[in-house]
Amino acid sequence: MPETHEILIVGAGLSGLSTAHFLHTSAPDLDILILEQDGRPGGAVRSFKENGYLAEWGPHGFLDNNPASRALLSETGLDRIAQKAPLGSFVRYVCHGGKLVQLPQKPRALLATPLLSPLGKLRLLGDLFKKPRSAEQSVGQWAAYRFGAEILPLVDAAITGTFAGDYERISIDAVMPGVRVLEKEAGSVLKGLLRKKKGAQGATLPAMTSFPQGMEQLITALAAGPNILYHSPVRAISRQGEAWEIHTETTTYRAATVILALPVNRALALLASHAPPVPAIPTARIATVALGFTNTAQVPFGFGYLAPEREKRFAMGALFSTHMFPGRAPQGRVLMEGLVGGRRHPERLELDDRELVSRIYDDLRQLIPLPEPPCFHRVLRGDSGIPQLEMGYPALLAWKDAMEQRLGGLHLCGFGWEGIGMNDMMKTAKTVAERILHRVGGKRQQPEVRPVYF
Repeated sequence: MPETHEILIVGAGLSGLSTAHFLHTSAPDLDILILEQDGRPGGAVRSFKENGYLAEWGPHGFLDNNPASRALLSETGLDRIAQKAPLGSFVRYVCHGGKLVQLPQKPRALLATPLLSPLGKLRLLGDLFKKPRSAEQSVGQWAAYRFGAEILPLVDAAITGTFAGDYERISIDAVMPGVRVLEKEAGSVLKGLLRKKKGAQGATLPAMTSFPQGMEQLITALAAGPNILYHSPVRAISRQGEAWEIHTETTTYRAATVILALPVNRALALLASHAPPVPAIPTARIATVALGFTNTAQVPFGFGYLAPEREKRFAMGALFSTHMFPGRAPQGRVLMEGLVGGRRHPERLELDDRELVSRIYDDLRQLIPLPEPPCFHRVLRGDSGIPQLEMGYPALLAWKDAMEQRLGGLHLCGFGWEGIGMNDMMKTAKTVAERILHRVGGKRQQPEVRPVYF
């Protein structure tokens, strides 16, 4: 006989744990079981600690501008210890002509930046006269059409920093659907933003959020409550009457409600019989190279830098970790985390750790005064890649929505379904929990217009 529960969640990553949290907060007596294939929770969210250094295998933080993440921190008590790095107080850089140049964070700052020529700045206004194109476009195609080719290195930096991706492959309709709606409704992006600004008062830049023990501290707090069964990889999922059955190697579980809180490709593998438009989507793997230096290193103040592809750098960029949050390095030491690989250069991940450290250090010291070699180094290689929301992804999302509506009792969330950021996953987790609790359909909400932060 199958083991029966009210709700089964497959995956104890951030999405699964957040969904369980929001469900239990509203309905403490719900019988929820989480099945996790690994021996630890958190998925890609994992912190590294050694010799007083604190680095991250995966995401380094999330912005505090999302109601779902704010609610989660408040309800877990983590808001009292959260570390904040306000975007308005920190400089962000882009590699431009072999030097680090400060990135403009507000549209008005584009007028003064050396990153664009006078003609390039004037071309930005061409957006006002460009009719929206209805066909799906890559981010690069869309940006060049609306704002001109000179903006592309900045677009490249934004896509590199967010997806480790290729702006000529990432779909604008997938990653910025709110901007596309704004463009179509107002006739141009700039017109739409001006209208939107009239209704917004006192908007301030958000802050990047982390914790004293790193991002994994959030996972530890969320995993303390729910019933989690580790080392339980799911082999199949099937519909049996009004219920769903989840099959592992040793046990069959049954529930009226199942949440697949999995990265896109793992979910697609389990749902292959439901004819998804693609069997899998591309992913981009990266490695984080943590380098510790003495305080002779003259690391500029700020979050870090990104390197557009045309700069021909080895590293995609680097985070200035000790500037972002306290406790990232021992007293008198500085930590930087270089990023390598990504959609364009997976071959670089084939290099051994020693070569990666050497190449990243050589790259960094051409941009930053580093009088001494690193006194500490570790290479952190993640097990999974970042889902790439490339051309054709909107069709996959439409398939997901239709399947959830048609089948009932099955909900999908996780890395890559509604975005790849931690805020995306916490927001979707709250939405899924509310749908289950109130037994409402999964009609997609109007996409929001998201600012671009480098």
